[in-house]
Amino acid sequence: MAKGKYEYWLKREGLMLLEGWARDGLTDEQIANNCGITASTLYDWKKRFTEISDTLKRGKEVVDYEVENALLNKALSGDTTAQIFWLKNRRPARWRDKPVEQNSDGGVQIIDDV
Repeated sequence: MAKGKYEYWLKREGLMLLEGWARDGLTDEQIANNCGITASTLYDWKKRFTEISDTLKRGKEVVDYEVENALLNKALSGDTTAQIFWLKNRRPARWRDKPVEQNSDGGVQIIDDV
């Protein structure tokens, strides 16, 4: 890695690009490629520089809400696949394929004979 390559990505212009790519739905690997770095370098930068980490989280949050709303709308309009997906992820203890039972020690056990 060229010394100081991260400096551009800490400036306003670089952070705006990072946020935009995250908002557009790019993965960290794709964002790293756009930056001209490896994914492992981007992961390192996210650990070292809160500005980069926070910017990527902020950008991803926008598109995550859009997808969540689209899924909810599909579920509410009667799309059974969307309904099943929503319930299994929002209420897994109640809607998972294999029910979960609480043990006396506080642990959980998956019931296979249902």
